[in-house]
Amino acid sequence: MSYLAYHFTVTPPQPGSEILVAYISECGFDTFDYNALGFNAYVKEEAAGSINFEDLQFDDFVYTYAIEKIPITNWNEEWEKNFDPIFVDDLLLIRAPFHKGVKDVANEIIIMPKMSFGTGHHQTTRLMCKEMFALDLKHKSVLDMGCGTGILAILAKKRGATRVLGIDIDEWSVENSIENCVVNNCTDIKMLKGNVNLLVDQKPFDVILANINKNILKADVPLYSKQLVAGGKLLLSGFFTTDAGELQELTVKNNLFFVSMRHENEWATMVFEKNGNA
Repeated sequence: MSYLAYHFTVTPPQPGSEILVAYISECGFDTFDYNALGFNAYVKEEAAGSINFEDLQFDDFVYTYAIEKIPITNWNEEWEKNFDPIFVDDLLLIRAPFHKGVKDVANEIIIMPKMSFGTGHHQTTRLMCKEMFALDLKHKSVLDMGCGTGILAILAKKRGATRVLGIDIDEWSVENSIENCVVNNCTDIKMLKGNVNLLVDQKPFDVILANINKNILKADVPLYSKQLVAGGKLLLSGFFTTDAGELQELTVKNNLFFVSMRHENEWATMVFEKNGNA
């Protein structure tokens, strides 16, 4: 199995890159990394045939791209060349095994990202991590939907959660998450390949984390609500601040009330709580 790398040059790079990523994340692209000129996006070769950029034009920026075929066996080497450690304030260091630790950071997660989204470089992952430090996760059950590299699931476990489940539609992400759980001594985290339909067989959760794209979130919020205990928390990310109102209207209809929102540049994370009388 090979991936295609789309090397996008965006003018101006911001917020053009963020807007373009939001659009193409619904076309099968599952990993993104940013640079000074734009960003790189990665998609499985067999999924690329249906992608058409001819009609995708914007008023506020322009973009060009070049396509490169990347054999999956070379991915680790590429990450070792380009993957830098990520700091979430002074709360968390996310690093690869080939990076050195830092004494002044209270927590760290070690990942080998491979082809999975969720390295911590993207604003939404950092926002979710920050929000998790504001929650009491001790002895809680936590679901990480769209787990990617497993960062959020691993952080939940390190924050004291007892039952942690990660779900992703991509087999490569699930394999990568399992490997990262081993590296971080979190082997009791359960990782499953699939989608929201897997939740019908699960016990309710105290906390659900979903860092996906807006359309998937809109489709899945009703089931998230059903799978939350009364008073449970739902953390949503993967969308723009301009989408917050639309999501808030949907959550109200599903017995969830708004608690708070964080944002970084154009991206947002929102926290909701299930009605305690439910």
